[in-house]
Amino acid sequence: MANELTRKTYNVTGGYDISVAEMGSGPAVVFIHGSGPGASGASNFRQNAGAFAEAGYRVILPDLIGYGASSKPEGLDYTLDLFTNTLFEALQAHGVEKAILVGNSLGGGIALQMAMDHPGFAERLILMAPGCIHEREEYFKMPGIASMVSSFGGPDFNEDEQRRLITNLVYDPVHVTDELVKERFAVARTQPKDVIVRMRTPNLAPRLGELKMPILLFWGYNERFMPLEGIQLFFEACEDVRCVTFNKVGHWVQVERTDEFNRYSLEFLNG
Repeated sequence: MANELTRKTYNVTGGYDISVAEMGSGPAVVFIHGSGPGASGASNFRQNAGAFAEAGYRVILPDLIGYGASSKPEGLDYTLDLFTNTLFEALQAHGVEKAILVGNSLGGGIALQMAMDHPGFAERLILMAPGCIHEREEYFKMPGIASMVSSFGGPDFNEDEQRRLITNLVYDPVHVTDELVKERFAVARTQPKDVIVRMRTPNLAPRLGELKMPILLFWGYNERFMPLEGIQLFFEACEDVRCVTFNKVGHWVQVERTDEFNRYSLEFLNG
């Protein structure tokens, strides 16, 4: 069945385990989730994976290092290189020789670096408010980043705080279900604080011109984490870009406008 999820774990450089879930068959589409307490591939893209699998794609849902069912080391910086290199090594072990990369937020930044560092690997990019295209200081000025300060990593972190953090990601809180809160809280309780407080990301904007593949951007007009000026950076630097924007949508386009995200993405992939 296209929607049956299977999972494998790969040991990569550094001794870390990277968990990779999969459904469907066909050309590989790798969904790369963003950061935040409790994030994982499945919880971030549950409403999208099935549609892509049913459309004839091999859907791959990895958990980044520090997230989901993957290793969560303490006492180190969570750099973009660490995220990208451990994920790429796991994808290679999983038999992925080339792929369409779908990335949201930090996952978008990882998709960008992977495409830049491994020319020919990424056939197309679908990016939802991707990170890593401004200096870190610019992101810290955004209201969404400021609102993510929490007791995460401490004994006082609870489901109410988890719900508040997820609510920051959307325009309409109706999308924050009890099931989603519980799922992400269960992961968050296993994560070290370093995952968030020691995250280090570069500004990849000067390298955007290296991207020669077709790119589809999604951006919520009510985005509170990634400056809307990011759209212009892609339009000016890249050869083949189109962007879909929505009003009354926040950081999670793929959740708040699921049907349209799936339809536009699959039309883009199917030409």
